[in-house]
Amino acid sequence: MTPDNTSNRSIIAVANQKGGVGKTTTTINLGAALAEQGKRVLLIDLDPQGNASTGLGVGQDMREITAYDVLSGEASIADAAQNTTVENLDIVPATTDLSSADIELGDNPNRSFLLREALKDDDIDSPNYDYILIDCPPSLNILTVNAMVAAHSIIVPLQSEFFALEGLSQLILTVRDVRQTANPDLKIVGIALTMYDQRNNLSLQVEEDARENMGDMVFKTVIPRNVRLSEAPSFAIPVLTYDSQSKGSTAYRALAQEVIERTSQKKAA
Repeated sequence: MTPDNTSNRSIIAVANQKGGVGKTTTTINLGAALAEQGKRVLLIDLDPQGNASTGLGVGQDMREITAYDVLSGEASIADAAQNTTVENLDIVPATTDLSSADIELGDNPNRSFLLREALKDDDIDSPNYDYILIDCPPSLNILTVNAMVAAHSIIVPLQSEFFALEGLSQLILTVRDVRQTANPDLKIVGIALTMYDQRNNLSLQVEEDARENMGDMVFKTVIPRNVRLSEAPSFAIPVLTYDSQSKGSTAYRALAQEVIERTSQKKAA
């Protein structure tokens, strides 16, 4: 059984089991860039740290219904989704409750399919979301597997640093397992090079290696190291809101355009 493809929306998991690679930054700012282009976007925060929620201005006191409630069956996606300060961008927030998901959901025989079932709820069709982005935790646990089972495709943020490609192999093996057992249509829509410094030979070497090994799977757009990009989370807004003309904003707009093109091609196929 594969995700419901009758809808025109694209469900994308943003995943990398390694922390500190720009995963949440990419989820927030890609979502904001897609929303800026008129797409209706829902971000589902599946990381117990809840950084995507914080980064979009959803404080702890505003997280009454969360992703944990959705997975445990106590609430629907429609119940949990709330507006953000970014027009066209909604979020299902997260709290540390998710950190116990492996234990508390472990006895549920349907534990890998909980998010997929929640996303089938007709109620979430009412805002007509074009994109649903899932911010995964930095590990290959039950939460990440839920995201992969529910998603049509995956974006992998890859930090431009030594050994970056080595961690990719385990993620690809996990994707292969999910394809074989639960979601045969799951694809890696692209690999996004993050924290890129064109003045640094290491960044250039990582890019060369990534493109040589992964080919067209690597997005043309690279996300630069950018002060504005680093500052924006402290103001609980995307960089596109914080400094619309920054290099970070420009890069995420370009990445959003590539994502639109690649997901449109998939739908046409």
